[in-house]
Amino acid sequence: MSLFKARDWWSATLGEVEEFDQGCLSIADVDNSGSGQDKIIVGSYSGFLRIFSPHPAKAGDGVQAEDLLLEVQLRDPVLQVEVGKFVSGTELLHLAVLHPKKLSVYSVSGTLGNVQHGNQHQIKLMYEHNLQRTACNMTHGPFGGVKGRDLICIQSMDGMLMFFEQESYAFGRYLPGFLLPGPLRYSPKTDSFVTVSSCRQVESYKYQVLAVATDADTKKDIEQQKIVSGKKVLADWILNIGEQALDISIVTYNHTVFSIFVLGERNFFCLKENGQIRFMKKLEYSPSCFLPYCSVSEGTINSLVGNHNNMLLVYQDVTLRWAAQLPHIPVAVKVASFQEMKGIIVTLSDSGHLQCSYFGTDPSLFQAPKVESRDVNYEELDTEMKELQRIIKEATKTQDIWPKIEKVDDLTLLANVSPVLDVVSQAVDSAVESESVPSVTVKFTIRTRLHVQKTVLSISVPPFLALTHDQFIFHSIDPGMPKSISTSVFLKGNCSPADLDGSAVVSYSTPTELNPEGVSRVAQCKFRLPLRLVCLPIQPSKAANHKLTIDTNKPPVNLVNLFPEFVERSDDDQVNVVGFQLLAGHKVTLLASKTSQRYRIQSEKFEDLWLVTKELIMRFEEYFLKQGIKDFTCSFCGPIPLQEYFELIDQHFEIRMNTEKYEKLLSERAVQFRAIQKLLLTRFKDKTPAPLQNLDTLLDGTYRQVIGIADATEELQNSLFRAFIKLKTATQLIILLIGLWQKLSNEQINILESTFLPLQQDGQELGWEESVDAALSHLLRTCLSKSSKEQALNLSSQLSIPKDTSKLKKHITLLCDRLAKGGRLSLSADSGSQHSILMPGETVDLQEKDTEAGI
Repeated sequence: MSLFKARDWWSATLGEVEEFDQGCLSIADVDNSGSGQDKIIVGSYSGFLRIFSPHPAKAGDGVQAEDLLLEVQLRDPVLQVEVGKFVSGTELLHLAVLHPKKLSVYSVSGTLGNVQHGNQHQIKLMYEHNLQRTACNMTHGPFGGVKGRDLICIQSMDGMLMFFEQESYAFGRYLPGFLLPGPLRYSPKTDSFVTVSSCRQVESYKYQVLAVATDADTKKDIEQQKIVSGKKVLADWILNIGEQALDISIVTYNHTVFSIFVLGERNFFCLKENGQIRFMKKLEYSPSCFLPYCSVSEGTINSLVGNHNNMLLVYQDVTLRWAAQLPHIPVAVKVASFQEMKGIIVTLSDSGHLQCSYFGTDPSLFQAPKVESRDVNYEELDTEMKELQRIIKEATKTQDIWPKIEKVDDLTLLANVSPVLDVVSQAVDSAVESESVPSVTVKFTIRTRLHVQKTVLSISVPPFLALTHDQFIFHSIDPGMPKSISTSVFLKGNCSPADLDGSAVVSYSTPTELNPEGVSRVAQCKFRLPLRLVCLPIQPSKAANHKLTIDTNKPPVNLVNLFPEFVERSDDDQVNVVGFQLLAGHKVTLLASKTSQRYRIQSEKFEDLWLVTKELIMRFEEYFLKQGIKDFTCSFCGPIPLQEYFELIDQHFEIRMNTEKYEKLLSERAVQFRAIQKLLLTRFKDKTPAPLQNLDTLLDGTYRQVIGIADATEELQNSLFRAFIKLKTATQLIILLIGLWQKLSNEQINILESTFLPLQQDGQELGWEESVDAALSHLLRTCLSKSSKEQALNLSSQLSIPKDTSKLKKHITLLCDRLAKGGRLSLSADSGSQHSILMPGETVDLQEKDTEAGI
């Protein structure tokens, strides 16, 4: 914030709900009074035209009735007002008013009053031009070097420059490569027009080039000019500034060199007449308007720059000379002379705050009081300091320095999963080969303690699960009025999901007084879907290829209490076997030992064991927690089923390599197809017909190959995604078993998950195999290293697709082996030295084995 404020000399508020912009303000002696006093001409988008002549009795007075010379309401919005010699036969100043579809030129005259009501002013329409195109802005000047009159150039929204020689229309030209209109100014010295195109470059067009160019009434005519002979509209020079421009100003003072000033979004530029940069200034704020004006120092130019921080800054070339605070954000700034006072700054805001101000400061009336001198007792100060240090030390031992305040969220999102499946399934377009695909309803409730707006709720579920609606939009939510919506989840793909955890995120805005648009915030929640959603109860099966045994430290539990939705309750003996039929998988059987504390999970497919195993452990924890038992633990005696896991890795890698081969083949056939097309196009364009030499047959055959290879590639990509999900499922099972096997902490399990599951989605550029191999190599080189030699080995910094999976499988085996021998996972900087492993009977020099493993 500036230490100084712009001194208010005179101010006025225009209208109530009117809007103003850059071209709505002009300063000139529009009534040709000859007194040398300027008038303020203001137009608004509501169609009001006002002319002011400020005469405050003292500085800071508001608007008086006699200050408003004229106020009329025109039928159309006022885009821009300019004052110049626009009427033929006279050199008096007239007022040009630009409307979206019309240009009107008025004369402003005043009549001396004979009564106390004072002078009277009125406007008279001299002529007007109805525009065929919607206008954007205009500029004026002595085009072509004419004397004693000003011509007008209007830029339309579609890029046409329309030239008017006072009462008559001259011609129109389209700017080449036009997309959006930009600021437009006329340079009298070079007789050219300067604008900034949507390509973010300053362009200069000579008036003579525009005048003699081929006439074009539509944009299609411009394209036809490339074929039909005629002179084209070419730029005199072009300068790329790399940003959009807010305004352009031409400086032609006597004691300064000719300059073109361009105000950008983050810089303002000073250009020479040939388009070269004289200097530029990088702005640390967002500017809103500017005005170069004459400087007292010869060879320099002063510039007034307004910004969106209510600041008005004065630059002498690139040096900041003054900064003043304004009560509003200026969109237009001018310099005027009133009552023999030269250099009054006139600013206008977009809401109609018009102010005349000057720079200055108020003298400071504050005087610092005298400090009473007294003798300092250093012994008392030392005793007091020690006491305060003791109090601070005791306070920091027991509690934080700052008291903890319970955080209350502005918005809370709650998810409630229905305990039962939907009576009527909401599944649609499911690829599951089953008679009925169940669905479950999830209800979301949004509560807020503040008024929020632009609320968007997005819901996501794991792959192969789908939602009936995944996004909900609320324009506004009031406090105390919660919003509740429901959606259904079902199994859509013909593959079991890797997990059953879903998440929901709600984004919203909280409006404030300073920011009505609001501050963007986010709230989220997670929910777990029931196992019954992806599998059905079935008769247990004794035979299975893959089996796991989980040990517990508590007596056997009746499986009816763990899986009531899969077992019918009866008064018979304890149920110790349950069957699960995965909708997109195979049968899984859970057996509980009657005598020991063991549970066996078995299935035909290794990856199908994951969901039931995870659900079993979670329900164990919930069951014993309800019983008040907190020392329940599960364990796995091993061995880790790595061979079954390696088969899934090989399957995924094989599909990935086949996908890469087909993609390369598709690329080759596409290149061949384009080459044949070019040859045929050359033959067809040739004036002398030549035989096609079976190129059409070759084109048709290549096209069929491209379509067939593309279909096969798409099918392989779908197969690769299914293989990745199966591999992810098996990986989560391996991580769980390793954690139970070695009784790893949550931190160590998180390290394993980050190592084995670094990607949410597999790809050709960065795949699962090379990512996991790099992470495993890092662990084996640091926290699981056997010697300092392993720590000194450098890893490759570039990841690429491996030739095979042998190296990866060796690293996984080595990881399990070192964990079994007492290694522990850690990410600390000195973990390598703290956790180096050296087994009895082994030497430090094991380079042969490590070289085999690729460490």
